[in-house]
Amino acid sequence: MKIAVLGSTGSIGRNTLKIARRYGIEVEVLVAGNNTELLRRQIEEFRPRIVVSAQKVPLDAPKVLYGEGAILEALELCEAPLVVNALVGFLGLRPTIKALELGKRVALANKESLVVAGEFLDKSKITPIDSEHFGLWYLLQNRLSSKKLVITASGGAFRDWEVEWLEQATLQDALKHPNWAMGPKITIDSATMVNKLFELLEAYWLFGNRNLDAVIEPTSTIHAIVEHSDGSTTFHASIPDMKLPIAYALGVKNRPILTPVNLLDLRLEFRSIDKRRYPVWALKEDLLARPFMGVVVNAANEAAIKRFIDGNFGFLDIAYSILKAYEKFDRKPATLEDIFALDKEVREYVATL
Repeated sequence: MKIAVLGSTGSIGRNTLKIARRYGIEVEVLVAGNNTELLRRQIEEFRPRIVVSAQKVPLDAPKVLYGEGAILEALELCEAPLVVNALVGFLGLRPTIKALELGKRVALANKESLVVAGEFLDKSKITPIDSEHFGLWYLLQNRLSSKKLVITASGGAFRDWEVEWLEQATLQDALKHPNWAMGPKITIDSATMVNKLFELLEAYWLFGNRNLDAVIEPTSTIHAIVEHSDGSTTFHASIPDMKLPIAYALGVKNRPILTPVNLLDLRLEFRSIDKRRYPVWALKEDLLARPFMGVVVNAANEAAIKRFIDGNFGFLDIAYSILKAYEKFDRKPATLEDIFALDKEVREYVATL
């Protein structure tokens, strides 16, 4: 099988290539951002036919393209039936749309695609590679009696801070994730709990269930919980390693991917998500009732994070900007182009706050 890997130098992309290496999967396309040195090493090992880079630098591949628009061209040129979309943010939406239009399956780590455009995407051709959604899928196999779906959150960098300290939280503080080493945006999303709002929307689009919730599980060992209609509850547990959902998305199933959890080492604790610590959580119920509002939340979030990283916003301003935009932009996009227009409008609004 051939695959195209979008976001090859990020955490999901690197783990995807580890699975490809281990099981002899051919990598036809590599798409990367600014980590040119790692991209060169990936090209040398996997010898892809097509490479797309954000940087205009010499690269040794049969076909080299540059820039955001070139991602869509690469998808049109490639033969791979499976696209791993690990791009970060709204940037990943058009490649998801293009891959589906071309009849390809999408192994999706770009949660923004479903968050902002779930209504317009063919979910039957999408396989999620978030650990939470993989866990829900795993638990739901051959079980049609699910009553409530629950995903877990790490709690992010500030889960153990005093709430009063959040006003002084810095960018460096927000990037100190207690469990994972990830890119800046996803790490900040974890600290604000926006990431978990997005994952609830993903779960709605993937599983068609609005009875959804999330809880904090600090060890990130339990990924998903299903409450069944008969009163039983099942948990999905694995060591925190993304290679398991990636392997299943790439067709590698029932193989020894991870070391099993040692039950004697488990020290489980579940916490509710406090709206004082995570103000965006106040949107959860309304957002699940009106999932089309995901485009507003995402655009406001990305614009606010940029201002936070640039030093123009405090940490809590991210959540407050999202809440303000959510109140101001209350309309349902009728088409995909409406989504792109609304996204632009919301970003311009947050830039003025």
